[in-house]
Amino acid sequence: MSDTLTPDVIGRRVEVNGEHATVRFAGVVPPVAGPWLGVEWDNPERGKHDGSHEGTVYFKCRHPTGGSFIRPNKVNFGTDFLTAIKNRYVLEDGPEEDRKEQIVTLGNKPVETVGFDSLMKQQSENKLKFPSGSALTGTFSALKVLVLNQTGITWAEVLWCAAWCPGLEELYLESNNIVISERPTDVLQTVKLLDLSSNQLIDENQLYLIAHLPRLEQLILSDVGISSIHFPDAGIGCKTSMFPSLQYLVVNDNQISQWSFFNELDKLPSLRALSCLRNPLTKEDKEANMTRQLIIASIGQLKTLNKCEILPKERRTAELDYRKAFGNEWKQAGGHQDPDKNRLSEEFLRAHPRYQFLCLKYGAPEDWELKTQQPFMLKNQLLTLKIKYPDQLDQKVLEKQLPGSMTIQKVKGWLSRLLKVPVSDLLLSYESPKEPGIEIKLENDLQSLRFYSVENEDCLLVRW
Repeated sequence: MSDTLTPDVIGRRVEVNGEHATVRFAGVVPPVAGPWLGVEWDNPERGKHDGSHEGTVYFKCRHPTGGSFIRPNKVNFGTDFLTAIKNRYVLEDGPEEDRKEQIVTLGNKPVETVGFDSLMKQQSENKLKFPSGSALTGTFSALKVLVLNQTGITWAEVLWCAAWCPGLEELYLESNNIVISERPTDVLQTVKLLDLSSNQLIDENQLYLIAHLPRLEQLILSDVGISSIHFPDAGIGCKTSMFPSLQYLVVNDNQISQWSFFNELDKLPSLRALSCLRNPLTKEDKEANMTRQLIIASIGQLKTLNKCEILPKERRTAELDYRKAFGNEWKQAGGHQDPDKNRLSEEFLRAHPRYQFLCLKYGAPEDWELKTQQPFMLKNQLLTLKIKYPDQLDQKVLEKQLPGSMTIQKVKGWLSRLLKVPVSDLLLSYESPKEPGIEIKLENDLQSLRFYSVENEDCLLVRW
């Protein structure tokens, strides 16, 4: 493109050296002479700033490093419409294996297809641009399912176009860097399934804004980085008014490392199924079965965990084991076989909100049971570590509980998401307060923290 700019470039989609972006600004950026384009990258790691330069805001980005200024002659605005359609959707003659016929079934009719693999490889990440003006209320009144994955849509735009679909039941919004900025009032009231996977800017406070959707039955929050959830309207042993219809919750690939997360889920009145794979507390290791039993004991109404049905016998075993495992702690906190003499501490009730119910259901643990108690304790599964960044002065020391069974590879993956640093750039070591100044490198990604003899109160040192 030439250096001459026209007013209609704002909002245009562009390509620069294989990376895609949207034009947000066109004009002069003093003190450097000549025209510039301000672009917001699809990949925010490609940019350098948020649209500001030397204190002046020229445009705004959804991510603090999502913007760049580029000379117009460095930008590719694409091709004409017909060429773009042909390049993106029309299959050219290719290798014989790409042209082979495949049989798929639509309804009850077999349909021959040619080259679907090649077609699928070319279709992804279309960025939507919405027309200005009022929403087209009720335009798609019969639409039940809407998929807007990887389209760059904002939450405000979600609510705007939701007015088109008054009967919408399933909404998929994966990988859009969405921030839930306002509560849906007159829209999304019929939605039964909402997929917010891989929107890493979502936190638990934003979830409160969608907590009163009356018909929401399935909520998918995989890979959003969530580590905690609280329902402040419900006390110990009570049910929350939030998410009144939620039956199935998916929180795979997150940062759940505290058992209080599952205690809070027991407050959801309709929850029946949970998937929580690949979290710090739910890794697939030799303690996986123990973890499953603890989750079952913590959430009384759960019927399915990680797509496996919870049979009555398994629930009974899990609850009895839980009652026994924490019996000594219960007794030390003021528990007594005589309910009238129970004086349980607030701390114990917060940590084990269902324990009193289990005592009513199965009876309080007897002294002889507690003497044969296995040496398992939840707190012994986790390592409390101080995470320091010796070469980064602006990074605060973080205290975190991580499972001793967590591999170095998984620790790096978590730190990569937390720090926005590629996994390959991370170097880990640890230092014991008993031997200050002596660092042990954590070099084997397949080994666990426990393998390297990492202990409570050790310092995890992170460099990149």
